[in-house]
Amino acid sequence: MQKPAEKQRTSHKVFVMQVVITGASKGLGKAIAEAFAKEGHTLFLCSRNHAALYKTMEELIAAWPYAQYKARPADMADATEVQAFADWVLEHGVPDIIVNNAGQFMPGSVHNEAAGALEQMLQVNLFSAYHLTRALLPKMMEAKRGHIFNICSIASLQAYPNGGAYSISKFALSGFSKNLREEMKPHGIKVTGVYPGAAYTDSWSGSGVDPQRIMEANDVAQMVYAAAQLSPQACVEDIVLRPQLGDL
Repeated sequence: MQKPAEKQRTSHKVFVMQVVITGASKGLGKAIAEAFAKEGHTLFLCSRNHAALYKTMEELIAAWPYAQYKARPADMADATEVQAFADWVLEHGVPDIIVNNAGQFMPGSVHNEAAGALEQMLQVNLFSAYHLTRALLPKMMEAKRGHIFNICSIASLQAYPNGGAYSISKFALSGFSKNLREEMKPHGIKVTGVYPGAAYTDSWSGSGVDPQRIMEANDVAQMVYAAAQLSPQACVEDIVLRPQLGDL
């Protein structure tokens, strides 16, 4: 008997894309990986946590064995490791999609957060995307195709108490997305900023927040996947998602 996943694959899969996803071992990154895996695409995954990354890959292989998976641990806050990861990706071809999802949240306020908080948040949340994109773009520009998703945040749009350096870094990532969108228009490369509100991931586990009050990680993943399926003539510039009852 044909499995449901196989039916979905045969009815929907048209073109196999090479999809690069950072921070792919959990949360939104893992959910986005699942969305592309179930449609049979080729995934290039990275995460700082070696064990979690390979566990995720094993789970993906078990669920959707017809997709292709490659994984390489990398600390995306380290420019040298970012370049090594990019070089490894390019050894296998030109990416069709980049999902800059690697990120870190540190609560705090500008006036009292620890020294170095802003530098760390910028390194993880902004420079990781900036350096990886710069490393992969030349080949994508030669191919005149591709789609870059930057996973920003509602914190990129609206300041909030205790947001501090995290919110500043996410505002910067949004600015990066908007500038890149303008630059890439003549090269056939799309750029989408993704601005999710609270979505239930491991970071919310044990918080006491009712999972029914906030979104599912798959909600974000499905929107990213849908935006990636449009014709070359169309680009979703921004995806803003919030819980039905609004932000917490």
